[in-house]
Amino acid sequence: MGDRRADDRVLPITRWVALAIVPFLVVAAFLLFAFPQRTGELFAWAIAVPLSAFFLASAYVGGIWFFVGVVRARRWHSVKHGFPAVVVFAGALLLATLLHLDRFSQNLSFAVWMALYATTPFVVAALAVVQSPRDPRTPDSVDAAIPRRWRYVLAGIGAAALAFGAVVFVAPQFAMGFWAWPLTPLTAQVTGAVLTLTGVVNAGLLWDDRWSAFRTLFQAQLLSLVAISVSLVARRDDLLWERPMTFGLLVLVGGALVLYAVFTLRCEALSRRATASLRA
Repeated sequence: MGDRRADDRVLPITRWVALAIVPFLVVAAFLLFAFPQRTGELFAWAIAVPLSAFFLASAYVGGIWFFVGVVRARRWHSVKHGFPAVVVFAGALLLATLLHLDRFSQNLSFAVWMALYATTPFVVAALAVVQSPRDPRTPDSVDAAIPRRWRYVLAGIGAAALAFGAVVFVAPQFAMGFWAWPLTPLTAQVTGAVLTLTGVVNAGLLWDDRWSAFRTLFQAQLLSLVAISVSLVARRDDLLWERPMTFGLLVLVGGALVLYAVFTLRCEALSRRATASLRA
């Protein structure tokens, strides 16, 4: 007899937590994009290079899409793979904060930042554990199976991003010597935390081939990549063009944007084909 909890339901508490997080992400993204030179006054700490502010804001753009998706989700499995990524990202930012408390402004924004990151990793992890048995591990009635080659390629890209992000986080002084724009130890660790997001999300592709389980997440990643691409163009004067990493990063971001877009369109086409077959 199957587990009666496997009803694929998103619990009310999960929706309410997601709904509570969204306004913080919206405000943070707005402040970082609109006032990158006033972060010391308006944000949690003074970010010297605007491109670092834009990079973090780009991650928040994807986060907004994801958490709105959680609020609207009809099925738990459609958002489940995003929760471990949020735990790792938020946990890394909490650790970076504790390591660099002297860099933060003593203002309302820092109080909100500290409250958010002191609670979010643990609350989101608890929700993931509570919700986990509710995934029936079956496809939607109309779903698409992600081709194996796509799953392995994207999981490999994610693993590389996760490993690179971990290196940047653990060795910020090392990262400061080669990164595409000037970093401080704090912004290096924040950058490393952002890089882990795609790695943790894409790891789920190794054991889950349901497109319905990744649609919202890849839409969020695409939005983040678009925001990062626009940021790199808008703040191109912040880039250190003499460093090889700069050209490499531009190629990687552009390539990832194209690859993720093609992958998403491919899976949507498979999903439409499945719908047409069901109606035939």
